[in-house]
Amino acid sequence: MPSPHKTDGGATALRAQITAQLEEWRPRASPSRQQLLKAAEKVAAWRRERQIESLWPDPPLMATATLDDSFGHGLEVIHRFAEAAGLRRVHLGKLLTAEAIVDGCRVHRPHLLGMTVLQFDTEPDLVAIRRQIDPAVRIVAGGPIFAADPDLAERAGIDFVARSAADFWRYLLTL
Repeated sequence: MPSPHKTDGGATALRAQITAQLEEWRPRASPSRQQLLKAAEKVAAWRRERQIESLWPDPPLMATATLDDSFGHGLEVIHRFAEAAGLRRVHLGKLLTAEAIVDGCRVHRPHLLGMTVLQFDTEPDLVAIRRQIDPAVRIVAGGPIFAADPDLAERAGIDFVARSAADFWRYLLTL
């Protein structure tokens, strides 16, 4: 039987590596930000050492942005996890208007739009973004607002809420 590395570019091995990291976290409390970044770098280094491009034959493009987060700590973690999985990424920016995010999506034509959301008053902007970008673009969002308002994602047209970096990886494994 041929090696999975030869037949799928190593995607099966990368999937197993990511799944193993997720299983390692399962019995423990949530890892710290530094532990998350270290784990993502470990998987990314493993992927690069084996010259595995991605989980996908044609890696999707993810655009990222914030409406109301000037620090972007969540996006930094997501960028590292996306890199480890082999997603192509373009960072649109922080503290952008809805119009700037829509324009960035029109220019770059991503498969995914990743955003961190912190404030309640961003709902109209989220709705505007969903209405104006290509319906095929999946919006993946995270941030404390989704725990405070569990119905926000549905009202705003968010396709997936990543409550943690592990959730984001689990979501990527379903694509």
